[in-house]
Amino acid sequence: MKAKRWMRWTGLALCVLLLAACSTGPVRRVSEPSARIQQLTVRADGSWSAELRIENFSSIPMRFDSLDLALRLGDDAAGQLQAKPALSIGPESADIITVVVKPQAAAKLAVAEALAAGRGVSYTLEGHIDATPDQGKLRSFDIKRSSALSPAPGLPGVLR
Repeated sequence: MKAKRWMRWTGLALCVLLLAACSTGPVRRVSEPSARIQQLTVRADGSWSAELRIENFSSIPMRFDSLDLALRLGDDAAGQLQAKPALSIGPESADIITVVVKPQAAAKLAVAEALAAGRGVSYTLEGHIDATPDQGKLRSFDIKRSSALSPAPGLPGVLR
């Protein structure tokens, strides 16, 4: 009789503990976002169209309010990527925005030479992105990303 009673109380206690553990809900983690150039297109007027991929690594949605990123090709300043996308991106997701860049002369020449020779160019983005986590306050995240772009086959004037 005592064994049955003990087993009932033990089973009941385990059920209560299990239910209590489930009631905490998902973890709300805010992680630093990332930005990278997905595609750079040379436009007819000499400016560039940069398709910028913004990645939200947080476990909650974030609204990306503004960005200000300095673009460098190799060691040379190329231009400034500035935008106010007011874009909401879901948890652990990404989205693309297009930013027009007025490149400096040395950067224009470097991209033109790379496209003509069929070779890639390295780039660095450095600056900040302002974002608001779901049910949170506006935060500024420092961004520094280095990568490379290569000519897209069959697409003249396009680097990916």
